[in-house]
Amino acid sequence: MEQHPVQSMKQSIMFSHKVAQLSKALWKSIEKDWQNWIKPYDLNINEHHILWIAYQLEGASISDIAKFGVMHVSTAFNFSKKLEERGLLTFSKRQTDKRNTYIYLTPQGESLLIETFGTYNPNAYGVYSGSLPIKDLYGKFPEFSELISIVKHIYGPDFISTFEKSLSKIEDDFIEEEGKLVPLQKKKEASS
Repeated sequence: MEQHPVQSMKQSIMFSHKVAQLSKALWKSIEKDWQNWIKPYDLNINEHHILWIAYQLEGASISDIAKFGVMHVSTAFNFSKKLEERGLLTFSKRQTDKRNTYIYLTPQGESLLIETFGTYNPNAYGVYSGSLPIKDLYGKFPEFSELISIVKHIYGPDFISTFEKSLSKIEDDFIEEEGKLVPLQKKKEASS
């Protein structure tokens, strides 16, 4: 991270406090809602996030999971092993990269992840509900461009690129039918 001279210690402390307080409040709401969402599937947030990342990256190294999941490598590994024991992930080496171990969703893991998407209830999410007045006022949800810029300068452009690809993957792989996400593959198979 590049060092810049501090313009004002008071402004720096106030900015840092504001970001910390608001981030903590948002995370507390997100954490509670996310735990409630996945509780019926006997998953915790780290496990669900790992399944999601493995789906998005179509095979990810433990380092990739740790980096994109913003978790310690040991956390990524330990929770991935638990998911492997449940038959939701597999570990393997690539022919082109024997040094790293990659994780992939099993069909059971993908099915479980997609099932969780089907039970997502936006109205049960505080952050979503809290954003609706902005959507009503401006006709769209917040874009987060300033926040994305901050995260990009902390975690690097690769993090943001992976984040953007993950959003595109959801956009490309699913359609919405009767208020639920339906994988395009299953939609194509049903119409065949």
